[in-house]
Amino acid sequence: QVHLVESGGGLVQAGGSLRLSCAASGFIFSNYAMGWFRQAPGKERDFVAGISRSGGNTYYADSVKGRFTISRDNAKNTVYLEIHSLKPEDTAVYYCAADYVLGELVTHTPNIQDYWGQGTQVTVSS
Repeated sequence: QVHLVESGGGLVQAGGSLRLSCAASGFIFSNYAMGWFRQAPGKERDFVAGISRSGGNTYYADSVKGRFTISRDNAKNTVYLEIHSLKPEDTAVYYCAADYVLGELVTHTPNIQDYWGQGTQVTVSS
């Protein structure tokens, strides 16, 4: 049974930092590109950051470049998202997702992801 379990969200002040984690089980983690997406109230789910199977390639949404860092530990079946210089507009539910790929692709399209976590809330106060 596949599970993606996010953790690390919370309430932080603007300018603060968080580290989100997503623990995976039930599938061969190293065969999947991983991504982080977010969804604010009343808005669509948007791509935030993605990482290839080995971690060698990463890709970020323009809105988070320089502030967010995605990484993965295939030995621990876990993907991380380091978030710095948080802004109120970063407030959203953050989801991790897994996409089966060949090679070192990074995917960023929500509707092609194979598995999703339940999300973790990040709230940034001004």
